[in-house]
Amino acid sequence: MKKNSLLLAWLCAAVIGGANAQEKPTVQFIATGGTIAMKIDPVKKAPVPAISGDDLLATVPEVDAFARIEVNNLSNVPSDYMDPPRWVELSKAVNAALEQSDVAGVIVSHGTDTLEETAFWLDLTVHSDKPVVVIGAQRNASSPDFDGPRNLLNAVRIAVDEQARGKGVLLAMNNQINAARHVTKTHTANVETFQSGDYGFLGEVYPDRVIFAREPLRRQHIQIQTDDMPKVEIVAMYGGADGTLIRSAVDQGAKGIVVQALGMGNMNQPMFEAVKYALAKEVPVVISTRVYNGRVMANYGFEGGGKTTADAGAVMAGNLSPQKARILLMLLLQSGTSGQDDLQAAFDAM
Repeated sequence: MKKNSLLLAWLCAAVIGGANAQEKPTVQFIATGGTIAMKIDPVKKAPVPAISGDDLLATVPEVDAFARIEVNNLSNVPSDYMDPPRWVELSKAVNAALEQSDVAGVIVSHGTDTLEETAFWLDLTVHSDKPVVVIGAQRNASSPDFDGPRNLLNAVRIAVDEQARGKGVLLAMNNQINAARHVTKTHTANVETFQSGDYGFLGEVYPDRVIFAREPLRRQHIQIQTDDMPKVEIVAMYGGADGTLIRSAVDQGAKGIVVQALGMGNMNQPMFEAVKYALAKEVPVVISTRVYNGRVMANYGFEGGGKTTADAGAVMAGNLSPQKARILLMLLLQSGTSGQDDLQAAFDAM
């Protein structure tokens, strides 16, 4: 009788455990590489790509309490190698995963150098209310204080949290949650490198729960129409810039130019003349700034001031960084949006 009771208890536990396993949401983990996938090579004595998404997942057994994880090892490259073709491929992978009814959300692991660009690209090209959480690591997997596992665990918890729905692409590192549109890398080595300037982060991950304090309001979706993105270049304004690089980019076939201007979007006369050269060749020019906080405006009236470039036909990027302004311009051009008014309307919406 005692044996039968023990057997019955074991069977009940197995059934309940199986039911709980089936009830856990599914999260797809797309690994692309970066420091989070690197270890110290004994010959080179430096971090190189070394581990897969499965390897990283194995370091965090705690995720089993929150979700069933599907791993997609899409690539294993430094994020410095990310480019439009890889972004297009990643968007397709993320959208395909989110279209599956049993997938609650997607996590993308990535190097930190271009993580903010990839996050913004996905924010513009992924059309779903399901959470998409991008993560990276500042310390490689050979480091005794490797931050990859914690970031992955936090990302899983965010991806299955109902609060994360409808907030666009989120960047989760160092227990903080940032919006893709605002976040930028601010330190080469610190684990708290990703910050959102004046806007601040969206929320935090605590041991007991995920807390959101706000949500991003300015978002838009742009459908990818082609695998071959138009060439858009970024040219920096600095003391003594002569505009040669803008003219060269136009002559080499650039379909759009983003100027990393000064202040509210100002530049000197040679750069202003080069901007007019590009506009005369029907190459759209977007004016951003190298200043981390605030927005560019059609404000100053001197030759090269923001108002003169806007009057000449350039587009103001608002508070988008040059690298994010490039991504938005690229996607707008491939979707057929052109002309100062339509491009400006799209940038104002962001």
